Amino acid sequence: MTAEKRIMLVDNEEGLCRMMEAVLCDNGYAVTAYTRSFEAAETFQPGQWDLVVTDIKMPGMDGLELLQKVKQKDPTIPVIMVTAYATVEMSIQALRKGAYDMLTKPFEPEELLYRVKNALSHTKLLEENRELREELVGRFKFDHIIGASSSLKEVLEKVEKLAVRDTSVLITGESGTGKELIAQAIHYNSPRKDKKFVAINCGALPASLLESELFGYKKGAFTGATENRRGLLETADGGTLFLDEAGNLPMEVQKTLLRFLQEQEFHRIGDPNPIKVDVRIISATNADMKTAIKAGEFREDLYYRLNVINLHLPPLRDRKGDIALLAAHFIRLQNKKFGTHIKGLAHDALEAAVEFGWPGNIRQLKNVIEACIALEDSDYITLPVLSQFVEIAPAETVEAEAPTEEGEYNKALTRFETEYLRGLLRKNHGNVEAAAREAGTNMATVYRKIKKYGIRKDEYNA
Repeated sequence: MTAEKRIMLVDNEEGLCRMMEAVLCDNGYAVTAYTRSFEAAETFQPGQWDLVVTDIKMPGMDGLELLQKVKQKDPTIPVIMVTAYATVEMSIQALRKGAYDMLTKPFEPEELLYRVKNALSHTKLLEENRELREELVGRFKFDHIIGASSSLKEVLEKVEKLAVRDTSVLITGESGTGKELIAQAIHYNSPRKDKKFVAINCGALPASLLESELFGYKKGAFTGATENRRGLLETADGGTLFLDEAGNLPMEVQKTLLRFLQEQEFHRIGDPNPIKVDVRIISATNADMKTAIKAGEFREDLYYRLNVINLHLPPLRDRKGDIALLAAHFIRLQNKKFGTHIKGLAHDALEAAVEFGWPGNIRQLKNVIEACIALEDSDYITLPVLSQFVEIAPAETVEAEAPTEEGEYNKALTRFETEYLRGLLRKNHGNVEAAAREAGTNMATVYRKIKKYGIRKDEYNA
């Protein structure tokens, strides 16, 4: 991987320059060394280099001037400054001009390699963040939210209107209905879209840790606070903070959050100085907030601050028309991720999926599709495979659908097939695959017969 990393090395001391070049080349970096800073400045072009390492004190154009010229052409490239005369003033000056790091002579080769590795990792992280932001902007446009039901359209119409209005939003709905996806859609269609979207699950952390995560802390504020740390509110400055499971906020955190919403400022733990930030708050919950307020578990004043606008997401069972669209979407995603070629759900499997209640909502559907694709051997997800992950129609419904007028032959055939299947399942301890193999038929046929005759295979499990 390091062989592709291109480093411009600038130092008028030819011996030191050759030494650094040799160390870096021996570790797989592509290095071009310059002993004249003017030549390096003229040669530098954005996109041709991953890192610049330059001495500060050089005749003619010094390292700080070279740093400025390089940064004018490529503001994102990291630059390591090398000097034998490091002072606080010089370090501050270099860092203000855009230097990534300072390396003081004399140094060991290991230290040079360590600084170079850190600088290149920083570049990689910036690039990944840029790519992720571009991906998110594409993913969370309205036309990338899957569904055509009237209930979803109503939600998206509201999202489109409120996205541009800088106000607090509370998203309610059952777990798995896509609350965070809607929060991201609001952010990426708002004037804050170029700033950060920061999310935290308020139910996943204890009160003390949640408070420090949200508001940060000052060095020495408590045991283990060895340095100043920014909280998520500062990280999200200019952007959006998404509080998932906000109904689980501890009371002490609720009080601090309310103060922030009222005054747009807060205190790091252990710091008397207030910090002002510009952050939009979007929260979500699957809890009954009004019941929590009556029980004294949630502040009513905070609730009204968070719930300026309410968006309620319907459960998947109330969006049956969207199940086929969502399933097809998840199948495409899994095919792309794992190189599979599943074409869709078989007709009877799709019917079963539409009729299923999906208590885990969209998240459960996504997980079931992924599991089915992992086990499916045919071109379509079949009912036998789907039935391993969701409960198909109960036996009573199947029996009610059975014909009431049968000839003697059909009755005899029914009795024979029923007893034969029960015997196979008993012998194979409810294993349908083993039963089908012994009968010389496929699993789909056995499953159809089990459904037809209302046989409960779990009665025969070992």
